[in-house]
Amino acid sequence: MKHLLIAAWAVSTLATTSDTPQDYTHVLPLTSAAKQGVLQVRLPKEIYLHSRSAMLDDVRVFDATGAVLPFALRSPPEETQFSHRDLPLAVFPLMSRGGPASQLDLDVNTSTDGRLLSVRVKPDAGEDPTHPQRLSALVMDLGKPAAERPLIGALRFALPPDQKDYNAQVWLEVSSDMKRWDTIGAAELNWLVNRDAQTLVNDRLDFAPRAFRYARLSWRNGTPLQFASIIAEQPVRTDSKPAGEQLLLSPSAGKQPEDLVYTVPVGIAPDKVGLQFSEANVVLAGQIGIYRDVPPRHVGQDGWRFDPLLNSTFYRITQGEQVRSSGDLDVASLHSSQWVLRTAKPASVKPQLHLEWQPGTVVLLGNGKGPYLLAVGRERAAPAASSIEQVAPGFSEAELQKLEYATVGPAREQAGSGTRDHAAELAALSASQQRLMVLWGVLLLGVAALGFMVWRLVRSSRSSPPAP
Repeated sequence: MKHLLIAAWAVSTLATTSDTPQDYTHVLPLTSAAKQGVLQVRLPKEIYLHSRSAMLDDVRVFDATGAVLPFALRSPPEETQFSHRDLPLAVFPLMSRGGPASQLDLDVNTSTDGRLLSVRVKPDAGEDPTHPQRLSALVMDLGKPAAERPLIGALRFALPPDQKDYNAQVWLEVSSDMKRWDTIGAAELNWLVNRDAQTLVNDRLDFAPRAFRYARLSWRNGTPLQFASIIAEQPVRTDSKPAGEQLLLSPSAGKQPEDLVYTVPVGIAPDKVGLQFSEANVVLAGQIGIYRDVPPRHVGQDGWRFDPLLNSTFYRITQGEQVRSSGDLDVASLHSSQWVLRTAKPASVKPQLHLEWQPGTVVLLGNGKGPYLLAVGRERAAPAASSIEQVAPGFSEAELQKLEYATVGPAREQAGSGTRDHAAELAALSASQQRLMVLWGVLLLGVAALGFMVWRLVRSSRSSPPAP
């Protein structure tokens, strides 16, 4: 009996289905300019429109033979951009009759907050007063207190207006107290003009970003020069999300008279939402949220509630031939088949819901025969994505971001694929149920036979005479 029960349970859970491109409602061709072992694909909007799974479990990558290729699903990485912010410097020339700048005895005058007011070289009793003074160094003050000092990664120089050519080697030292100086960089500055009046310029001194208050520039080669300006560059790093996909949805009636409902494909989890109006001048205050199923506490209560996600005033106003409109708002990213606009009273306007989301990236191992197909659209598909370590082992994050992108062609709908898939599942379910009924019939017959044998034994024991 135990074996019969196990067999019945196994048959009841058996469902044999295929996994080929023909089993999916939509396929998209993939092409690549070069043969690479690992490629990446930015999932197009069509994947999210036609997916039957919130987690994109029905996404597949097939090769030309119909074999499923290993792939991993990744969230889009943020794009990093580097720029700089210009900070002016107060420059003080040091005039002396000789000696390196590091050995000069300085007379420094500062304000209470450390700002340089004047810097000059103290006269040496042994120097020749008839010898002319010359520029020895430039002292610079960033003018920031210790708590506000930014990191500086470069200095940029500009020549005086009347000078076109210049060449010199300069050294840079920094300090926080004008007493101890650290050398942090050197550069060859060049302004070269050719016969065609074209100028080749190297006007920067780059160094490892560092915070400092004072700087001193000295010359190792070339003629010291009073530059027209010296600008400090503060490196600025900006992390931004790549451009997202967008979708406009029209409303339908909701569960309450003041509700408008928007049907959202199950694969989309928007992180920005907004309203778009066709009317020229409209202001609408409301809440955007979702319906959530809840068990009713009492008989007759509704088994749902409205969960607001944001509350705002949406508008579109035309003023002076210019259109002002409310933009999209950030919202918690979640999957819901219905998004709801609720107002204080039934609205006379029917705005469209604007959604924006960040599409994922597929990283695939190109170990099959091309061309490849990206497929989507199948009910109750088992997830096929692997971890990134199983698809691209040993690849760093920087290498993954630099992977070549495969080009995605237009989506092609496969007629009848959903019907065939559903019919195959129904046939498999029907065959499974028939086998289950046969097994249960055999099981019942076995139980009946066993009961009959027990009854015969009990009857024979009662009819037999007792032993002497």
